Amino acid sequence: MNDMRFDKQVSVVTGSTSGIGKAIARRLAALGSSVVVSGRSAQRGEAVVEQIRNAGGTAEFRRADMIVPEDCAGLIDFAVQIYGRIDILVNNAAVSTRGNLEQTTLELWNTVIDTDLRAPFLCMQRAAKHMIDQGDGGVVINVGSMNAYCGEPKLFAYSAAKGGLMTMTRNAASQLMFHKIRVNQVNVGWTETEGEHEYKRLEGKGSDWLAEGGKLMPFGRLLTPEECAEAVCYAASDAAVMMNGSVIDFTQIPRGYKGDW
Repeated sequence: MNDMRFDKQVSVVTGSTSGIGKAIARRLAALGSSVVVSGRSAQRGEAVVEQIRNAGGTAEFRRADMIVPEDCAGLIDFAVQIYGRIDILVNNAAVSTRGNLEQTTLELWNTVIDTDLRAPFLCMQRAAKHMIDQGDGGVVINVGSMNAYCGEPKLFAYSAAKGGLMTMTRNAASQLMFHKIRVNQVNVGWTETEGEHEYKRLEGKGSDWLAEGGKLMPFGRLLTPEECAEAVCYAASDAAVMMNGSVIDFTQIPRGYKGDW
């Protein structure tokens, strides 16, 4: 589909050194966008940039820790300095540190909220300024979670942040549409990523635990990062040009769900 091309457009993807963010950055580049890859690890970020360039795409890396406000603004400004504009912002970076209501310390709460909710606000605020100045619109895609709806006891702060993100998405969409800036959200379900494998290892789960857990999902497996990337690219593309303030859901609830996954 020609509407699924991003030629001459510039994208910023937060948290794109691994997992879903990495898949989004690579897919946007494959569809013609110049991409700014970002994250805390320069080594992993440069590796993603190399993969994109080897595939014929255009990319640069900018180290950014989303818990640092200056890094949020600096990331957006970097894209404009390097490429001259910004057309697409994908707020993907997030932490999902475990802790239920009783276990969630103030420090944990602040870390999750600042990374998963404050950072998207700051990045969107900065990107919107540039998009408005450019005068020809733009797109913001916030990557949310099924936990915005159902929550999960051990993801107390994360679930609250993702619920807030969805409200922020719809609120920003109602304002920015007058500047031809669309704001939408993709709520991913349980996805097999490097980070998810690491969390399960730290919880003492075996190497095959995720595969077995995936069998309990409605379609018999977990989502892939690439499937999430396709949804993000659709929402960002001209194929969805009249979609604004909308949420695409991958909400998968395991059969026999007991709130501890």
